Amino acid sequence: MQAITASDRDAGVSGLTLTDLPHPHAAENDVIVRVHAAGFTRGELDWPGTWSDRAGRDRTPSVPGHEVSGVVAELGYGTTGLTVGQRVFGLTDWARNGSLAEYVAVEARNLAPLPADVDHTVAAALPISGLTAWQGLFDHARITTGQTVLIHGAAGAVGSIAVQLALEVGARVVGTGRSADRDAVLALGAHTFLDLDADRLADAGEVDVVFDVIGGDILARSAALVRAGGTLVTIAEPPTVRPKDGRAVFFVVEPDRARLADLVQRLRDGRLGVRVGAVRPLTEAAAAFAPDRRIPGRTIIRVTED
Repeated sequence: MQAITASDRDAGVSGLTLTDLPHPHAAENDVIVRVHAAGFTRGELDWPGTWSDRAGRDRTPSVPGHEVSGVVAELGYGTTGLTVGQRVFGLTDWARNGSLAEYVAVEARNLAPLPADVDHTVAAALPISGLTAWQGLFDHARITTGQTVLIHGAAGAVGSIAVQLALEVGARVVGTGRSADRDAVLALGAHTFLDLDADRLADAGEVDVVFDVIGGDILARSAALVRAGGTLVTIAEPPTVRPKDGRAVFFVVEPDRARLADLVQRLRDGRLGVRVGAVRPLTEAAAAFAPDRRIPGRTIIRVTED
């Protein structure tokens, strides 16, 4: 099969190459997915799991990409709950070859059924962003109706979904970003937008929750905005400052089949939107993620036509 592989830690996106690899093996409780569409995050090339297995052994050349949408092609021994020919989407394993390939082996529990009326390219943009937004807001921050939530990077893949979910539960949303993001964030329904280059962070006032995807100085300064007993949640880095009488949480997204099913139903109902900016074939994957090719919305790789 053909796949995009990474072999050089220092090369970044420029080190991604199109390669012929053996067909993956389905271990116990795995499925083999014929990949129709795949998502890739540039930050994956900094993750330890991209370069080594769970025992710390080098596994290059490795296949990146942890979001997948496709069709079950084969069941591993003992696999239940899914069937050959079924449309599925979800997360591939962090320390195994990923979805930028024609086929991928995935633990069945990491996949959810994909309804026939949802395009694979849209489904491939949902797992990491959707689960991260949900887990950050509800599992870790435990937001409720009437609270004020400050969402950094509100126009991004995670931030834009977080804005929509927070609004649905009845929270007041303050979104941040660059000046070019203002219209997109306000169009999502955010009550206020702060330009991180021009506005003062303090203009957000006191908030119950900060959801951060940026890290660094923005993360450190945000702790002071959280009212007593509130929560600062980040996916960028472990926080060094915590809110007064409150909590500071750093987390990594976890697979959740039931929540994926819930998120895709929201998408079908029109309660949730996912912004796909470009769709490229597997042969153009390396070029699609080059730094000078950044575009608004997610870039998704279409591997197989329906």
